[in-house]
Amino acid sequence: MSPKRRVVITGFGALTPIGNDADGIVASLRGGRSGIRAMPQWAEWKDLHTRVGGVVDGFDEKSIPREFRRSMSRMACLAAEATRRALESSRLPAETLSSGRAGISLGQTVAAPSPTQVYFDTLRAEGVRALKSTTFFQMMGHSAAANTALMFGCKGRVWAPNAACASSSQAIGQGFETIAAGQQDVMLCGGSEELHATTAITFDIVQGTSRAFNASPTQTPRPFDRARDGLVVAEGAGVVVLEALDHAVKRGAPVLGEVLGFATTCDGEHMSQPSKAGMAKTMALALEGAGLAARDIGYVNAHATATPTGDGVEAQATLDVLGAGVPVSSTKGHTGHTLAACGAIEVIFSLLMMQRGFLAPTLNLSDVADDCRGPNLLREPLEQRVTRVLSNNFAFGGVNTSLVLSAPA
Repeated sequence: MSPKRRVVITGFGALTPIGNDADGIVASLRGGRSGIRAMPQWAEWKDLHTRVGGVVDGFDEKSIPREFRRSMSRMACLAAEATRRALESSRLPAETLSSGRAGISLGQTVAAPSPTQVYFDTLRAEGVRALKSTTFFQMMGHSAAANTALMFGCKGRVWAPNAACASSSQAIGQGFETIAAGQQDVMLCGGSEELHATTAITFDIVQGTSRAFNASPTQTPRPFDRARDGLVVAEGAGVVVLEALDHAVKRGAPVLGEVLGFATTCDGEHMSQPSKAGMAKTMALALEGAGLAARDIGYVNAHATATPTGDGVEAQATLDVLGAGVPVSSTKGHTGHTLAACGAIEVIFSLLMMQRGFLAPTLNLSDVADDCRGPNLLREPLEQRVTRVLSNNFAFGGVNTSLVLSAPA
């Protein structure tokens, strides 16, 4: 069996509620700027309790050429723009994308909600003949991946992981394993999400959304905090360029980091209740795959969404595997929960923290809840340079993911 190839990160692009470029994101993470705002327009939905969300500013969908945009939802537009920025930063030649040796893996949680709503509203009010032919392409479950591949002329593998909050971390893991096995040289990996009331409604029904801070949006979500009362849905997109190290060196590409390990497992126990054993097993498998021990990790970017149950279980699983010394935080305190985009966005945040020599705290964490005590939970920015990070994401259906990242060697 031939040895596995090393897989490095040579570019990234992100559109988030706290910034759309490296400097803006870092300033928000360091300065404690929240990306959460009031959503008064959601009052039209009867019995929807949450009124807060995370919105991407500074992006005009019309910047996408109309020939591509006509079959894109906002979700796909966000993915395409994040991909464009990632390609620009990696300086990847267009001919590489069309070579068949470069692929895409972009996840999304559901069919894009805005065109889906338009589809059924039109169908009910005006009938079949009133539907536009492009609406299905906007709402299909792999719209972000398919439209992005078309826009950039990608002729390699195209995947569209759909595992809720673990979608884009699975996409990165999928790209990592594909390149390591020699099946592609380059993979564009990540995910996207658009903000829509129906997403908030989904979590509201299961009493998973924040409701107590509608009048003070920047005070929520509150991961690990005693006053946490649920997640805040948000939109965004994150894409990283993964590349075989030998391929990157040959073309003189910038190496921003390396993926050392990946694991994904299923609890096989419950659709919505988290499993400490499942989370712990996944973290341990990722470390094992990377050939590292717990003491080798300098920071953990937690999934922690501020739900009453999930954060405590995750805190104890992290303590079991990593111990009490390693710094831990959830950047969802800044951004809210970007769902299918969160894994990729948090990988990008982790890369930026390693580059800039600091660790972001969990925003709004003022009083650590009893069930979250044990791990070294950051409440203030920490000026500390680390070289290895564990990034975790856990989804409905008991789907768990862990990625091990390192700074450039």
